[in-house]
Amino acid sequence: MNPIRFGLPVAAALTAALLSGAASAQVSDDVVKIGVLTDMNGPASAPTGQGSVTAAQMAIDDFGGKVLGKPISIVVGDHQLKADIGASLARRWYDVEQVDLIVDVPVSAVGLAVQNIANEKKRLFITHSTGTADFHGKFCSPYAIQWVFDTRALAVGTADAVVKRGGDSWFFITDDYAFGHSLERDASTVINANGGKVLGSVKPPLATPDLSSFVLQAQASKAKIIGIAAGPPNNMNEIKTGSEFGVFKGGQQMAALLALITDIHGLGLQAAQGLLLTTSFYWDMDDKTREWSKRYFAKMNKMPSMWQAGVYSSVMHYLNAIKDAGTDDPLKVAAKMREKPIEDFFARNGRLRDDNLMVHDLWLVQVKTPEESKYPWDYYKILTTISGDKAFGPPDQACALVKK
Repeated sequence: MNPIRFGLPVAAALTAALLSGAASAQVSDDVVKIGVLTDMNGPASAPTGQGSVTAAQMAIDDFGGKVLGKPISIVVGDHQLKADIGASLARRWYDVEQVDLIVDVPVSAVGLAVQNIANEKKRLFITHSTGTADFHGKFCSPYAIQWVFDTRALAVGTADAVVKRGGDSWFFITDDYAFGHSLERDASTVINANGGKVLGSVKPPLATPDLSSFVLQAQASKAKIIGIAAGPPNNMNEIKTGSEFGVFKGGQQMAALLALITDIHGLGLQAAQGLLLTTSFYWDMDDKTREWSKRYFAKMNKMPSMWQAGVYSSVMHYLNAIKDAGTDDPLKVAAKMREKPIEDFFARNGRLRDDNLMVHDLWLVQVKTPEESKYPWDYYKILTTISGDKAFGPPDQACALVKK
């Protein structure tokens, strides 16, 4: 027998075995584990919560349940909107349960706490419902990615588009804490730069039970636009009170600097009609958004918020990056995620910048009247597209990842 001919298949088999071993070694612990850290029962649970868990699982299932030949699993945690609980769960997940990626994490205080743990443990974290621009600014990190929105994009996008459509006088009802102040500041800068005027503001504390006096002051200002620089629960209560006081019927409009489709659903069109807001996603925008959202609806019996849709988008992009990188090494995967444009049912003209902010187009929409709505969840009229560069602006030079 010819020894050379005998050796070739043996060598090939050995090479294949070695390559197979090398490939399997590229997935830590032989499993890719994704943790959905969210608010399961509190005030943020409608736009996040079980819907975010479902969106993540849909992405895993659509990907095929495996990557690089290894299974993809999911764990779920409820941080109850408390930073200490969120940080504790993240630490345990990264240390003990070997979670590779944490997603979702509503409210900025919890998001920033989890970001600190991700930095310390050198594991990936993608937030969808943490809005502070500091996340990709002075606190930016190679391990932490912001996918759906930030406060600047919503405030600036709404103010810029509304002023250009003739809404050039504003009065703000602003939550009296850092989140509300930043929304008012960012929006006011754009309003003034475009030749508009801010006539004043009032600042109710968080969770004020009776907002009547604040809405009446805004109404009395005669401003064309009443800007709602607030989050739950004040923002929805202000819109509801404004409707009861005839703000829209009197010729003024309300512009919410943060509002989600689940908020509109809770309010009802009778109360929310005429409201202006900016969103990263609307389920009924085109065939791609409708196809995915109807599959989601079949599981959840409601349409997705922009945060929930963003969870699917980012998990799918993350898994594809693992496949392309041939490893689940966090920094190599993040680098792959930055290489390719992000164009899916969620994102238009999307890209992940060096500061780990996913920049993409947003839409200024107006809530329909009950008469205009033709079927369930038919809530928005799209008024204009806001480019990602316009909405998010340039990278913050305070971020150490930004090339100076």
